[in-house]
Amino acid sequence: MVVFTIRRLLMMIPVLIGASMLAFVLVEISGDPVQEQVFQLQQSGEEVPPETIQAIEARLYYDRSTPERYWLWLTGIPENRGDIGLIQGKWGPSVQGPSHDIGEEIGSRFMVTLRLVLFATFASIGLAIITGVISAVRQYSIVDYVLTFVGFLALAMPTFWFAAFMKEAGVQLNQLFSTSVFKTYRDSSAGFQGNPWEVFVDAMPYLIIPTFVLMLTGYAAAARYQRAAMLEVLNSDYVRLARAKGVRNGTVMRRHALRTALIPIATFGPLGVATALGGSVVIEQIFGWRGLGQYAIETIRNTDAFALMAFLLISGILVLIGILVSDLLYGVLDPRIRYE
Repeated sequence: MVVFTIRRLLMMIPVLIGASMLAFVLVEISGDPVQEQVFQLQQSGEEVPPETIQAIEARLYYDRSTPERYWLWLTGIPENRGDIGLIQGKWGPSVQGPSHDIGEEIGSRFMVTLRLVLFATFASIGLAIITGVISAVRQYSIVDYVLTFVGFLALAMPTFWFAAFMKEAGVQLNQLFSTSVFKTYRDSSAGFQGNPWEVFVDAMPYLIIPTFVLMLTGYAAAARYQRAAMLEVLNSDYVRLARAKGVRNGTVMRRHALRTALIPIATFGPLGVATALGGSVVIEQIFGWRGLGQYAIETIRNTDAFALMAFLLISGILVLIGILVSDLLYGVLDPRIRYE
């Protein structure tokens, strides 16, 4: 498995390069940050001389062709300004000015989004496994119909509407009890400082409603996968044979049925991180979280090309890591799979 993991990690490199090239072209097509900055200056009534435009182009490297700019973004060679070059740890200049460091901004926001995404993903997968198994074991019962209805309801609800609804519900409850039962705005207490554990504990109350919203929107599809997989396994020959031999139902479920039925979830679960990352963009906007999702919206609004590339690259890396985790879980859940 170690050799397989190393080989897959090495294979990620060309995939990431190809994906970054495609993303770079798409970002280029989506808008020109130089024209956007010039437009903003003109809107404020300033006369924009050609020298100013040339200075903006030079600062953002838009005085180069797209292939040259991509090479600079990736390697930083041969420039020596020290603000560009991914392999040197430089994400490139931002339209927000020379003092705005994209790497520092990403670093401060990454953990905020990561804890939301991980909590929501683990909660949604755990809930999906439980409800999917119960629905399959009690197929066509009242419990199955209720869980199926809840799942379809969760699938049908738009994330932005459900998030706004839950936020308003939290505010109303706080007013009803005249105390802050639920934290409905920000990702942590304003100005709070402490060690990592204290920061984590402080952020927990703020996670409850956003995590619930992101969990519910992600769980429904996984629960349907789990139900279908469990039904298929329960109706398979080897499960019927085990029951015919008198193996206890609990043993059949634990040792034979559930393990095999978890294989589809092994695919869906890690990729659910990428799905949750997309959903976090909406959640962070509504709940006022200072995370990567909110930063992505700001970069699109400002036509901040290099900052948007940073968000897209991180998203791509998380997707590839999710696929790798899926492949590794196959071997854990299905002994017939060997990593050679």
